[in-house]
Amino acid sequence: MQRSIYLQYFRYAVPTVAAMLVNGLYQLVDGIFIGQYLGVDGLAGINIAWSMIAVLVGIGLMVGVGTGAITSIYKGQKNLSAARQTISTSLILLILLACLLSLGLRFFMADILMWQTQDPDVFQLAMAYMQVVVFTSCFTLSATALPFLIRNDDSPALATYLMIIGGGLNIVFDYLFIVVWELGLQGAAIATAISQGVVTIVGLSYFFSPAASLRLRRSDLLFFRWQDIRQIVLVGLSSFFMYLYWSVMVALHNSQFAIYGGTTALGAYTILGYVVTFYYLTVEGFANGMQPLVSFNYGANQLANIKKLLGLAMGLSVAFGLIVTTVMNLYPNDIIAIFNRDNPELSDYATTGIRLHLIALCLDGFIVVASSFYQSIHRGKKAVTISLGNILIQPPFLFLLPLLLPLGWGLTGVWLAFPISNIVLSLVVSVILYKDIRRLFHQPPDGMSSES
Repeated sequence: MQRSIYLQYFRYAVPTVAAMLVNGLYQLVDGIFIGQYLGVDGLAGINIAWSMIAVLVGIGLMVGVGTGAITSIYKGQKNLSAARQTISTSLILLILLACLLSLGLRFFMADILMWQTQDPDVFQLAMAYMQVVVFTSCFTLSATALPFLIRNDDSPALATYLMIIGGGLNIVFDYLFIVVWELGLQGAAIATAISQGVVTIVGLSYFFSPAASLRLRRSDLLFFRWQDIRQIVLVGLSSFFMYLYWSVMVALHNSQFAIYGGTTALGAYTILGYVVTFYYLTVEGFANGMQPLVSFNYGANQLANIKKLLGLAMGLSVAFGLIVTTVMNLYPNDIIAIFNRDNPELSDYATTGIRLHLIALCLDGFIVVASSFYQSIHRGKKAVTISLGNILIQPPFLFLLPLLLPLGWGLTGVWLAFPISNIVLSLVVSVILYKDIRRLFHQPPDGMSSES
């Protein structure tokens, strides 16, 4: 650890942010093609489908982040054998989870979609998309998790290149399946599945190649350590709950927008969702770039470095949120036009959403980094508490604000639920984080391992 801790952070954070953004291209590129060629019904359809896809991404992220944090701690302790066994266990876990999730989606996806919309055309479009996802969920999980494992294997640049390849392929296949062959949302799902399949195959090949520092052998896959699963899930559970929060909130917002604004308002919310996704993935990159270094320094008892890393990641996330919010308010029409060809009503709804829905966006970054910090120092329960708080705080605002506002302003209440809940949760998390940081610097690392 001879180099500056700040240089080390950017060595991890820059490729991690790039990887997260490229990973987000799967959704962003879909959104651009869908908005331009399928219109507001297509945007609404992909949004109600996304409420389930977010769960798949969250579980993949849980396995990737949880495994990455644990292997980094083992590496800091010079226990490479345990790190290798953790990776092999996580790969088997991904396969098992994919089978269970595909089965669950097959039985429940129609009911979940119908709950979010009363528009039969939107429902049919979303069903076409999800029918592909049911059979390709293993690629969604693996393509999300594997880049984190590769990055924590001291190959952050390779993880980024892999995601760039996947994102690039998705652009090509989206054009072919949506524009050339006119397969609609089903074509968008096929394009994403093929791209994620390539990422999965290449990522798995890496860990069985000489390029991997924690190289696996086929015999390693015979060792499935149940005790590792508990640690992977406990440490990575916060990441899952972040996406579960996203999934639940998207579904709840969809139902409220369907009531107070109809399909056009739902389409506008979809456009804002892509903006939030762009910001969220960036701050996830800032947070996850911090994670292996914080875990390593925690294992090595280098507490001063932990404080520097947390401050840097937190500052970057909040500052970037302020920049995104400013740009969105200065150039709303230009940004909305990326997803909207010729629908002035959709543009008006989306512009209103930018003014109201995104005013406290930067606080989402603060919450993400705080949660990742607790994951990194092996306090998974505290990280999960923050994520659960996100899920529990927002619904009361979402359902009560439209009723409290004067008649005809119910949609404004739906837009405002997100920023108000972010402000409330950030105040609570600030107090918790302040107390735990003071405690961290006044006791040995083992004292932080006891969950509270």
